[in-house]
Amino acid sequence: MKVCLAGYEQGLCLPENDFSICDSALQSFYTVSDKTMEQMKTCSFFLADSGAFTFMNNTKKGQNVDFDAYVDKYIQFINKWDIKYFFELDIDVVVGIEEVERLRKKIEDGTGKKPIPVWHKSRGKEYFLKMCRDYDYVAIGGIVTKEIKPKDYRYFNWFIDVAHSNNCKIHGLGLTSMNALTKYRFDSVDSTNWVGGGRFGNLFYFNGKQIIQHTAGNGHLKDDIHYREINTHNFQEWVKFQKYAEVHL
Repeated sequence: MKVCLAGYEQGLCLPENDFSICDSALQSFYTVSDKTMEQMKTCSFFLADSGAFTFMNNTKKGQNVDFDAYVDKYIQFINKWDIKYFFELDIDVVVGIEEVERLRKKIEDGTGKKPIPVWHKSRGKEYFLKMCRDYDYVAIGGIVTKEIKPKDYRYFNWFIDVAHSNNCKIHGLGLTSMNALTKYRFDSVDSTNWVGGGRFGNLFYFNGKQIIQHTAGNGHLKDDIHYREINTHNFQEWVKFQKYAEVHL
């Protein structure tokens, strides 16, 4: 399993030479910069997220969202950096599945590559089966937003088995539960937990098999120096888990 560390651009970044130890990463297009991408190039496995929801949520209330213009920029980004793995704009709840499919086709035409489609519960079982037949990489969304609740995790094995039976890889978007990561054999997942630890003063330790969290402070950290130190420590511990998961999970 590839555990992609995400959220690198949030808050204070790591020292420039630290990211080179990371094997797998996920980066949002909405917050990306050329400097960030230069560092991401050192990763052996990289995923680009469309950042569509962040874009939409940061658009002024009442202002029309021009997703076509956004997709044009996303296509340019993918082509500029020759990105192999990138997600579609899974904004079903905003524009409907037909519009999502139109934007997906526009990305395919503009890049000559297939994006990773993201399944949501509203798409239904048959749609997931079709995704696995038509694409080499698919993803499960709605985990972070609790659309898929922990009690629903027991169905992950079905999704994973269907994907693998179609020679298709599967990604768990935002799946960071240690219990779930060791139980369900996703091909890749992503996590921003290491950044959250610094924000709330929590320390993470890799115990040889999983990440353990210890509370080191209360509330948000005010000290930028300590924030950076904790993030650097947490990042290094998550990289240890990342390397473990690549071999054992």
